[in-house]
Amino acid sequence: MTKPFRKALPKHFVKTAYEMGWAGLKNGALLARAQDAGFEVLLTVDQNLRYQQNLKGRVIAVVVLIANGIDVEDLLPLVPALENTLAQIQPGQVYEVR
Repeated sequence: MTKPFRKALPKHFVKTAYEMGWAGLKNGALLARAQDAGFEVLLTVDQNLRYQQNLKGRVIAVVVLIANGIDVEDLLPLVPALENTLAQIQPGQVYEVR
């Protein structure tokens, strides 16, 4: 996620992969690193992640944001649905927010 998108989620601790030094990691390594760092959720726009990664046994959940684009302006309308999803999140699950 981008820094400007984080401002739309003030109730949550949000960091980008870049800020964490994880920008070059592939999805599996990124999930493992985020989980090991104590993150509960990985937000992504990568719709293929759910098919590429097995989340069974993981304590981190994944939320895939699906919009008409990946710019902040495209994602901001998803924030209310994202907040609802985050309130119900379960470890090891993949959620789609449209």
